[in-house]
Order: sequence, then C-alpha cells, then structure tokens
Amino acid sequence: MPRVEMRPRPALPVAPGPVLALDLGASRIRAALVSPDGRLHARTEGRTPGELGPDAVVDACIDHLRATLEAVAPADRGAIVAVGMAAPGPVDPRTGTIVDPPNMGPDIHDVALAPAVADALGLPVVLDRDTQVAVLAEMAFGAAREARDVVYLTVSTGIGGAVVSGGRLLTGPDGTAGELGHLPVDLDGPPCACGATGHLEGIASGSAIARLAAAAAASGEAPGLASLVRTLAPTRLEARHVAEAEERGDPHAAAIMERARRAFAAVCVGLVDVFDPELIVVGGSVARNQGERWLAPARREVERFGFRVPARRVRIVAAGLGDDVGLFGSQPLVALRLAEGGLIHPSTIGAPVGAAGGKLS
Repeated sequence: MPRVEMRPRPALPVAPGPVLALDLGASRIRAALVSPDGRLHARTEGRTPGELGPDAVVDACIDHLRATLEAVAPADRGAIVAVGMAAPGPVDPRTGTIVDPPNMGPDIHDVALAPAVADALGLPVVLDRDTQVAVLAEMAFGAAREARDVVYLTVSTGIGGAVVSGGRLLTGPDGTAGELGHLPVDLDGPPCACGATGHLEGIASGSAIARLAAAAAASGEAPGLASLVRTLAPTRLEARHVAEAEERGDPHAAAIMERARRAFAAVCVGLVDVFDPELIVVGGSVARNQGERWLAPARREVERFGFRVPARRVRIVAAGLGDDVGLFGSQPLVALRLAEGGLIHPSTIGAPVGAAGGKLS
C-alpha cells in the first residue's frame, strides 16, 4: 500500500485487516481502503446522483468501491476483511437498508444497499447510520479517544447525532436511536425536512439556514439577502453565503445565524442533562466553518443551565477527522460487527474480490 498519514494507535478495537469503506452522503460519495492504523488508501469521491433515483445511487456506490479496489495491489485486495458503509439515517443495520433519509430526495427510501454491494463485490458488508459510524471513528482515531460516554453531533446539510454510553452505541430495538437533529426546539418553528415542525434540523442545519434566508429574501423584508440571491443566480443560496453575509453586517443574515446557534446550544443543554456525557463532539461543515462562534454559545448555555454535576465535567469539542470521518469509522464498525454478528454476506455465488468473503461466512 502507498504510505499515507500515520495515525496514533486506535483506542477502540479495529478490524484485523484492511476494510473497504464507503461514505454515502446527500451530496457526495466517498470510498477508500482503510488500514487498521487509520490510514486511507486509493480514496475516490464523486457526486451523489440522488435525483436519478435509488438504482443510480446504488450503482454509483458500487462504482466507487470498484474504483478503489482497482487502485490497490492484488495482495491488499485479498486481505480485505469486509466492506464498511455509512449512509444517512434512518437505516436498518440488520438488513443493510437505507430506510427514509429526509435529505436525499423523495425516491430514496427502503433501498437495500448492503445486499446489493455484497452481491456485486463478493464481500461481506456492514451498513450503519453515518453518525453512528462517525462517533466510532472519533473514538478510535479522533477527538474522543479514550472516552466512553460521548454524544456526537454533525451540523451539515442536515443535523445528525449518535450516543455512546459506557462504551456502547445507543441503538434502540430498531437500530434507529440517536436522531438528535429531530429534537424539537420550537413548537411553532419552521418545517423540518422530515415533515415535522420546530426540529433542530429545521432551524440550524445548512439546508434550513439557506431555506430561511431565501424565504426572508423573497418576502421583501430582507433587501440585503434579496440582493445576495440576485447576485448568486443561477447558483443557489447556501448556508455559507448566509454566514458570509452575517460577517459583512447584514442584520437579517445575523438573525438567522444567531437563531441557529441558540437552537443548537439549547439542545446541547438537554443532551448534557439526559445523557451525562464526558464529551460532546461536534462535526459537519456548518459547525466546522463557524468554529468557536458555533461552539462557544453551547458551552456558555450548558454552564448556565445544565445540571451542575454533568455541566461541570462535560467538554464540547470540535470533531477531529473532517469530511472523511465516515471512512475512518468503517474500521471500528467492522470490528464491532465481527464481535457481535451482523455481517451481510453475498447471496449469490461468484468470484470474491477478497479472500475474506469465504473466511467470514
């Protein structure tokens, strides 16, 4: 394998060999081969063709995985343990199905991604929600190393979350626990992509910030944002544009961004009181671009309003692994499923690309 950045020894168990990793997002697909020490090899990336429907998305995932396989040496292909995949929730990890993600379009539901990949590649496959995979990644290789009670939040196109208590993922009986972006923060608030109203995701996610700003521009009450929309056309308004407008002093952009930060901070207070975590790890492009401007209000609100004992101990920190967190997390995810069961095996007989296909069956 070509040498890539060496990471410290992982704090969580990882797979006994390389893992073929896929991270399916609402806008991007990433794939790589991930070695047990947390190095990425033969990484590929491309656009998610969600508008073309579920078959196109599945085909694109398989194409990226095959491109990664073709870029690594035959000996490395033969050592692959399994395919570890992350996708927007909710997902059913038992069947490897993407159930109903609110930000991938109306046609992407009940998509049996893991069985399709297993059959196409001749390898066992593990699929879980992207935030579950991300918290495992941060605990193995990133900002939550050595911690055993962690809440993970990602603030990006949508808002997702995951909870680890006593070193174990909180999954619930259906594997869908931890959808923290759908906690209500304003009963009279704007609609969320899931169909409910007043959720954190409907106020503080990247898509919500852009949507609220576009609505303010269209109303005629925010001339600065209306001018920004005209300047950007035909490019769509995004959260980063709203944040930049706030920096330039636009009062309507500032109000939208401040409301998003306050909603996020309020949810962090509730999470501290309910889960008593050591760490709240915050990732995602919106939070990363805002930096301390996003995290500092959450720390202040937890200090002011959280229950005294957990509020004193908890730390709210930035995630450490960036956009590739879903790839890094494939290693501890596969290790977890090897220990507990739950690998999805090929249903057809074919020539596997890795020796592990027979070894693990």
